[in-house]
Amino acid sequence: MKFFLGNYVKRQGKKVNSGALIASGSDSLFDSILSLSVFLSAIVFMVFGLSLESYVDLVISVFMIKAGIEMILSTIDDLIGHRSDPEMVKKIEDLVKEEDPVIGVYDLALFNYGPNKYYCSLHVELPDHMDVDEVDKLTRKLQYKIYKKTGIILIALGVYSYNTRDKEDGEIRRTIERKIMNHDWALQVHGFYIDKNNKSIRFDVILSFDVERDEALKVIEEEISKLYPDYKIQIVPDIDL
Repeated sequence: MKFFLGNYVKRQGKKVNSGALIASGSDSLFDSILSLSVFLSAIVFMVFGLSLESYVDLVISVFMIKAGIEMILSTIDDLIGHRSDPEMVKKIEDLVKEEDPVIGVYDLALFNYGPNKYYCSLHVELPDHMDVDEVDKLTRKLQYKIYKKTGIILIALGVYSYNTRDKEDGEIRRTIERKIMNHDWALQVHGFYIDKNNKSIRFDVILSFDVERDEALKVIEEEISKLYPDYKIQIVPDIDL
């Protein structure tokens, strides 16, 4: 009876994506298997005079230890966190990019707060002529669209302003991107904006884990400052989510 109950609980746990139910069902299954093995060992001893309890217990112990380690690792993995599902990230990015004003999508992060309870945040690159009302309409449209298509709630949307008023800004952007991407440890440049009135250039750069962050930022700042000495360079280090 306990075997069937454990199997049922485990199936339900997989159905609702509940680690607690899966673990409880697995525990009941192992208990029932252990009881059955003891019973069968007793029958073998009574009929053939062979004592198999120690061997059977050893085999079962190995399986129980393996299952226990897997449960612990699964729990630790959820607590520490893991990379977002690439397929889901791609799907959300594609949904956002379908909107005309969106130039780029970056820093998309998924957060899990229980079985099938996902939230996300992201940054979008938008033309610098858009006003707050237009951004608000876009935000609400994306929140509704993402939830309807994926069941994921968009809880935060950040904005990178994209230069559209001066063609020279685009040339400067491409020059800086080429310079930075010459380094193997530079993975991506985004959020670029040049403010000619305040003489500043700002952007985010995703760095490889193989490089020391402060050292890499110093190298980039020195290189860009040589190209555009009249500008203040503002670099924000980013991570590859």
